[in-house]
Amino acid sequence: MPEPNEDYTPPPLSERMQRGDLMAAACPSRKVLKHVTSRWGVLVLIALEGGTLRFSELRRTIGGVSERMLAQTLQWLEADGMVNRTAHDVVPPHVDYSLTPLGQEAAEKVRLLADWIEFNLPRIAESWADRQSAAVD
Repeated sequence: MPEPNEDYTPPPLSERMQRGDLMAAACPSRKVLKHVTSRWGVLVLIALEGGTLRFSELRRTIGGVSERMLAQTLQWLEADGMVNRTAHDVVPPHVDYSLTPLGQEAAEKVRLLADWIEFNLPRIAESWADRQSAAVD
């Protein structure tokens, strides 16, 4: 934001509403942020970057996720337009999940963050160890 001065005019409300304001408590973008950046949301997006997967394949790929949490995360991401759910009319039921173009974009962004965390994990772990030893002293 520019320095306050008499020449500054804030953007019109319509423009601010179109972009969103994550810092505002009522901003609808926060719901999407929660879905995309949740632990399971990030992992689902990254897993589906490799292509279409069935529910059971996704669950095996993402270690530690419960069936309930995976189903809920997929529903959120589908509602947000990030994931396609394709139900095949066969017995037993067969459902595939894939990323939409919007989901592909989101996956690229969260993968960058995940890669950064993985790359910097030794430094992060060092900080954990420093805190641990300081707590013991």
